[in-house]
Amino acid sequence: MIHSAKTNGWAFATLIAAMLGSGLAYVSGVDSAQLPPAATAPPQPNTEAEPIAPLPLMASLDNRKVELGRRLFHDTALSGDGSISCASCHNLASGGVDRLVRSRGIGGKEGAINAPSVFNSGFSFRQFWNGRVETLDEQVDGPLQHPAEMGATWPQVIAVLSKNQTYRAEFAAIYRDGIQPHNVRDALATFERSLVTPNSRFDRFLRGDRAALNEKELAGYRLFKRLGCASCHQGVNIGGNMYQKLGVMEDYFTARGNITETDLGRYSITRREEDRHVFKVPSLRNIALTMPYLHDGSATTLEDAVRVMARYQLGEKLDTDELEKIVAFLKTLTGEYRGKPLE
Repeated sequence: MIHSAKTNGWAFATLIAAMLGSGLAYVSGVDSAQLPPAATAPPQPNTEAEPIAPLPLMASLDNRKVELGRRLFHDTALSGDGSISCASCHNLASGGVDRLVRSRGIGGKEGAINAPSVFNSGFSFRQFWNGRVETLDEQVDGPLQHPAEMGATWPQVIAVLSKNQTYRAEFAAIYRDGIQPHNVRDALATFERSLVTPNSRFDRFLRGDRAALNEKELAGYRLFKRLGCASCHQGVNIGGNMYQKLGVMEDYFTARGNITETDLGRYSITRREEDRHVFKVPSLRNIALTMPYLHDGSATTLEDAVRVMARYQLGEKLDTDELEKIVAFLKTLTGEYRGKPLE
């Protein structure tokens, strides 16, 4: 369903926040070992009145699967020519992205879309910009087998991993049937669910630390809500829980030109006219680190992205002061990974 950002946006955002703010969807399909918690925070206050909820400080996951998935995520053996890994496009040292307009796959092939961050992806209700799969487990097949990305096949991957004695032992210890495609998917997806970045300054603010934001940042948050940004960017992941058309108030694609299949969004999956140019709303967590922006990577800076969203989604032209305030707020959304601030 598509919602105009200016149509009852606050009420809609509040409803979604109440539904998703607890982060309960995050614990789906996980086991019972703790990840290292982030830095200690004050007791969480009642945040039901806010459209955004803080990320949980810890998650219940099987640490054996997390560690196995971590190794697989960084292993070039999963690509057809042994040259790239999942981390090549989703670099954990740079916000979970490669900071390219379009990622490069095997043989230097250029992809068709801007790579989204892998951080906090376990909170998204669908995966990929066009939402073509529901779970992180299903998502693995896409890049692994795409000829312009990792360019591998499952028989090839299983054969390579099976030659590795360490992998054989680790898979056997965790999974009864050892190295199988569904177990590789499970390990990778479990690791990706561990990529949570809590304890941003804004999360600390929501948890009761009113000194975590300065006046300019707080003014930016108020403006973010007043303009209607929170109609789509809300909940525990500040996005990732609904679809929206790019170009609600003005035709973005006519203005930009050179429309490609990638620009069709959900339409490329459903072939329904109402899904043309409709995409999964991206998370704004760690947004200051994940440039360039939009599915086409056309917004080079955070300021550019805010201007585009204000114009095409809200029908607003922001002045310099408004732009600076919103950007200041967005920079407070950068969190921590395993207790260390992301940079």
